[in-house]
Amino acid sequence: MTTTVEPPEHVRATFGLRELDPVALGDWEGGWRLGDVVLSPVADHARAAWSAKTRESLRVDGLRVARPVRATDGRYVVSGWRCDTYMPGSPEPRHDEVVSVSLRLHKVTATLDRPRFLSQPPVTPWLEVDVFVAADRAAWETVPLRTLRAAGAVIENSPDGRHSLDLIGQLSTLRKPIRTPAQLVHGDLFGTVLFAGAQIPALTDITPYWRPAAWAAGVIVVDALSWGGADEGLLERWSDLPEWPQMLLRAVMFRLAVHVLHPRSTPEALPGLVRTADMVRFLL
Repeated sequence: MTTTVEPPEHVRATFGLRELDPVALGDWEGGWRLGDVVLSPVADHARAAWSAKTRESLRVDGLRVARPVRATDGRYVVSGWRCDTYMPGSPEPRHDEVVSVSLRLHKVTATLDRPRFLSQPPVTPWLEVDVFVAADRAAWETVPLRTLRAAGAVIENSPDGRHSLDLIGQLSTLRKPIRTPAQLVHGDLFGTVLFAGAQIPALTDITPYWRPAAWAAGVIVVDALSWGGADEGLLERWSDLPEWPQMLLRAVMFRLAVHVLHPRSTPEALPGLVRTADMVRFLL
């Protein structure tokens, strides 16, 4: 979630930041730095509070984790804003390192329980978080997007939207049953892991999904190949991950479904996804 609106004064006051002037950051999803902390807008209160509580005690080898800063009344989220310790760094095209971060992180998060909100279907009126929930389900349900159509949702009808839907349908016929168990994973690590020279990577948030850990790695690879300029060897370098081709298949279906459903999707994003889909098909 991004915004050009500064954190309101009452939010800054509740986090004890009244005397500090906010400075916009480019790598914190709309975050504003105030001294040693960052105030960021949240897309979903339940997910933001869960992430904050989880990161409060999360320890992962080789990873810096932004700790939440509670408001003066103990809350993690105030009027749609969260507060975290500032972590220096910015995203870099170090794609293999991001996959490695994913594997280390998910060894730890495998012990976490499934949050209740991950069992809830997308509801109208749709929020941005519902787009990703729906896209995630589309990649795994027997008939992609059947749940949404049955609920009366309007599916994108632009030329590139129709192309994406056709491709999702084709890819769905290549799926095979998955044996790897689902667990709590961060499903949006590409472009959100921060690097600062020789320092170890930093994590500012967790976007939770209940899927196999290799799927989360697959999403990173699909994103890196589609839009990050990654070399094709990235596919093979992680081929020892469980059920790797099938995880990549579902990852690219997920991103295609996001492209269909997200109101800010642009036609320019599709060619990279189509190219990646072709690479994944070759592995199958």
